[in-house]
Amino acid sequence: MNAWNDAHAISQPSALHGAKRVVIKVGSSLVTNEGRGLDHNAIASWAKQIAALRSMGKEVVLVSSGAIAEGMKRLGWHKRPTPIDELQAAAAVGQMGLSQVYETQFAQHGIMTAQILLTHADLADRARYLNARSALFTLLRLGVVPIINENDTVITDEIKVGDNDTLGALVANLIEADALVILTDQAGLFTADPRKDSNAQLIQVAPAGLTELEQMAGGAGSHVGTGGMLTKVLAAKRAKSSGAHTIIASGREAEVLPRLASGERIGTELRASLALLTARQQWLADHLKLRGQIVLDAGAVKAVRDGGKSVLPIGVLRVSGVFERGDVIECVDEQGAAVARGLVNYNHVDVARIARHSSEELALLLGRKADESELIHRNNLVLMA
Repeated sequence: MNAWNDAHAISQPSALHGAKRVVIKVGSSLVTNEGRGLDHNAIASWAKQIAALRSMGKEVVLVSSGAIAEGMKRLGWHKRPTPIDELQAAAAVGQMGLSQVYETQFAQHGIMTAQILLTHADLADRARYLNARSALFTLLRLGVVPIINENDTVITDEIKVGDNDTLGALVANLIEADALVILTDQAGLFTADPRKDSNAQLIQVAPAGLTELEQMAGGAGSHVGTGGMLTKVLAAKRAKSSGAHTIIASGREAEVLPRLASGERIGTELRASLALLTARQQWLADHLKLRGQIVLDAGAVKAVRDGGKSVLPIGVLRVSGVFERGDVIECVDEQGAAVARGLVNYNHVDVARIARHSSEELALLLGRKADESELIHRNNLVLMA
């Protein structure tokens, strides 16, 4: 029996219907009409639709791609560049036009907008994470629509999120959104490529995080953007950890947002089922750049996963990476499957030294009083699905 397209789930209203706070992500191919420049008519339509959502009492944050694509068009480039400095230049040029068009179109509905440019570093640092969260909540309280993009003008491999599907999920988690809507140039997720398989079926409803969905979604994105269907499925998997449901639908569908908000089913809905995480746990779960990894034995995995225990040095089999006290590291089992991640109390040298030893032996092994008896305290730990 398939885990998707359950008749009862399909009969229920879409996730956007009951959502109070919503993140909407619009892809480059839609915003720039497949790279031909900003599509003013399409942006005007989304502004109108988002205004309709706001009239229903919903808070909306928009994550928009398109800066690099618009910059390419303005610079006369027909192929997405590879050098980082050229990507930064295209983003800098394109961001001006993108912001101007959004501001103009939303103003037609009496709505103010605000531009927020983020990198993963903004979300990985606890203080910057809380500042971004506070700023977004304040803007929503003031009735402003925040328009978020990755800060491609200063981006490097070390601090980039990588694609705006992932950024949309991170923002959904950041503001504890009820739903993430990813508007794309596809009708949704199919069981196979509908262009090649006439028997391909649209997946209307499924639990987020299913491995089968990732297998179905394999494939690259367009020449304009960086994401494909796989990044959208993985974004839904990430968004579910804060309880946000994800809808993947065609942005070219007429009045798609108000229709979804009225309860109509359009595209694919990937539903969250996990309990909501606290803001601190969500911050830990959202780290894309982990500093290191420790391998836990079976007893430690059981204690952490089933017993709600801290990670102790005695349960550590191996350590890899270069990290310092206070960095976020990953805990995996002996097969390499992710178990948890958390704030480590020792650097990588000390962890290697105390691994497989009891807490009572730490001072002798370290040559000093032990900072903590736990390698990662349970209050600084989050389990990974």
